Amino acid sequence: MKGRSLRGRLIVGGMLAILAALAVSWLAMTWLFERHIERREIGELVRTGQELAAHVRPAPLDDVMVQTLLTEPRLLKPMGGLYWQVSSSKGMQRSRSLWDQTLKPPVSAPSDAWASRIAAGPFGDRLLLVERSVRPDRNGPAVLIQVASDEKVLRLARAEFGRDLALFLAGLWLVLSAAAALQVTLGLSPLARVRDDLSRLRKSPSARMSDDHPREIAPLAEAINALAEAREGDLGRARRRAGDLAHSLKTPLAALSAQSRRAREAGATEAADGLDEAIAAVGAALEAELARARAAAAREAAFAAEAAPLGIAERLVAVLERTADGERLMFDVEIPGDLRVPASEDAVTEMLGALIENAARFARRQVRVSSAPAADGFALLVEDDGPGMDEGRAEAALARGARLDEAGPGHGLGLAIVRDLAESSGAVLSMDRSALGGLRAAITWKSSVS
Repeated sequence: MKGRSLRGRLIVGGMLAILAALAVSWLAMTWLFERHIERREIGELVRTGQELAAHVRPAPLDDVMVQTLLTEPRLLKPMGGLYWQVSSSKGMQRSRSLWDQTLKPPVSAPSDAWASRIAAGPFGDRLLLVERSVRPDRNGPAVLIQVASDEKVLRLARAEFGRDLALFLAGLWLVLSAAAALQVTLGLSPLARVRDDLSRLRKSPSARMSDDHPREIAPLAEAINALAEAREGDLGRARRRAGDLAHSLKTPLAALSAQSRRAREAGATEAADGLDEAIAAVGAALEAELARARAAAAREAAFAAEAAPLGIAERLVAVLERTADGERLMFDVEIPGDLRVPASEDAVTEMLGALIENAARFARRQVRVSSAPAADGFALLVEDDGPGMDEGRAEAALARGARLDEAGPGHGLGLAIVRDLAESSGAVLSMDRSALGGLRAAITWKSSVS
């Protein structure tokens, strides 16, 4: 089962990190904008309060009097959103915008600077107020000057700015996410070369990782190459030992066969039979070891090898037609001339040879060698019109030493060797019922077939 995609995780992680950064930026920029417009509004209110303070004069009986009324339109309209109020211990005067409402005085007001605060105001609104205590007459009473504006104007401006900023940052997130995806794709692109190199290593022990890798991946490639060299050496030594052992035992087996014949000629039939059985068992083991060596060699050759099965099948059929089993049969070869399979010519010859020979042994009148598309690739098919085989016996027939015909000669290694050679070239050997009525053997390669 394939694991989760590293590329997908990096892209999703980058997108989430960018989203988190932009969300924090949205909060910070909205807060800064709010502080900015609040400072600007406080500055405007202070200027209005200073202008108001310049026109405040003590009135008779200690009433406060603003000699010149300000002409700001919002001050002249009831609930206009901008308000002023001048008050002392003897009385107060306020803007027309306050109508019959008043501004609540603070607990204490500074006399050396303007103080600001947000408080509940008239008409159910919250107000941003600036206020200061001044003395129009040095010896007269203190006068409290208050100027206020609706705080909801600030909230509305902040909400509008936050909405516009959110739309902008959403578009920026999409752009930065696409850039992050491109960066991850470009950053991981060298891993595709590593994957291709590893695929070659898996197919061929003689293959090596290329030297064209980034500096960060180069140590990994060197370590893999060192392991591949060690593996190739071990495989080569193991194959040579197996081949040497198998070949070295052939001479003693030939000598034992000669002794068996002499014993049989001398009348020691039981002893000769025992020797023949032992020699046959050892011969089967030797043949199996040699088949494994051939399969290992085919696995190495399969990496760069390619064979045209049409010519191979025609040569095999031409030979079999001259045999006792083949001369009574009709052979049909239906393989496209441009078909190529990813296996060496020797491996394809051995696989098709064993399968066609088996088909000729069991066929009544016809053997067909063809090719056909499979679910996930392409297949070479060998079919006959013989008795066929039950589905339950298919796996057993592919086991080493199992045979379709227990009465015939041989050690039952043919199909097992075909299976080993097929697997070494990346194919799968399967058997089922043929449309001709007999057995159908299929060697199926995946989409690597051209």
